[in-house]
Amino acid sequence: MSCTHCEQIAKYKCPVCRVPYCSVPCYKLHKQSPCTPPEEPPKETSYSNTREIEYDYPTEDTVPVEKLKLLEQSTELKKCLENPHVREILDILDNSPYPDELMKKYMQEPIFTEFVDACLKVVQPQSDDDK
Repeated sequence: MSCTHCEQIAKYKCPVCRVPYCSVPCYKLHKQSPCTPPEEPPKETSYSNTREIEYDYPTEDTVPVEKLKLLEQSTELKKCLENPHVREILDILDNSPYPDELMKKYMQEPIFTEFVDACLKVVQPQSDDDK
């Protein structure tokens, strides 16, 4: 990466706009004109903004995408996700090479089973006949 003022190798970047520069004199030159922070890409705030999910190997247990999208509307599920312990468990499961084994362990924790029940109420609602 080269300095934007003298074309030498840039060792530094402006802390505001991230423009590369090589020395104090070039930095002072840069600061003579106003600099602005780089624009951050817009953050996706909703699941519905992401690309459509396609299952490679759907089974009879695969939850339809339409039902998955209903999860973001559940107030009970949102309340469960306010708990940092639940979020920590989900993060651990998401990063685990063996989530099946961990799932057995976490299903013993009431706070996690409450989260699972909230999910199931949305994707697999029980009719009055099933109760």
